[in-house]
Amino acid sequence: MDAQPGVAVRVAQRFNASPERVFDAWLDPATIRLWMFGPAQREEEILHLAVDARVGGRFSFLVRREGKEIDHVGAYLTIDRPHRLVFTWAVAEQKESSRVGVEIAPRDPGAVLALTHELHPHWSGYASRVEAGWTKMLAVLAEVLG
Repeated sequence: MDAQPGVAVRVAQRFNASPERVFDAWLDPATIRLWMFGPAQREEEILHLAVDARVGGRFSFLVRREGKEIDHVGAYLTIDRPHRLVFTWAVAEQKESSRVGVEIAPRDPGAVLALTHELHPHWSGYASRVEAGWTKMLAVLAEVLG
């Protein structure tokens, strides 16, 4: 039996901010809490955001949602400021991780970000939810950065 292929979810967002500011927003916990998690996204409480921003470094974004603690975890594979960021993404108790790639290009004025989230085949049925989630997060990030 052939393995079921995964799916790549792609979203893009234009920013009025510089590529450096857009890039840094992915690695600074104080900024991450303004756009990726918490009330800006959904009804949840941020318990902690930990970032070890180096290739091989890990992150942990722990939230409480609907009475459950959810720890979003991953490792940084590529950090090329301000152009490219690649990291794994999973919920702590899952066996499979996915891969997220962020490409940032300068656009006068500002920047454009293209995100690709490569889902494990097990999660391919969630592609539309993943797309909607990233679309909302990036829209909030654009507002935060002005």
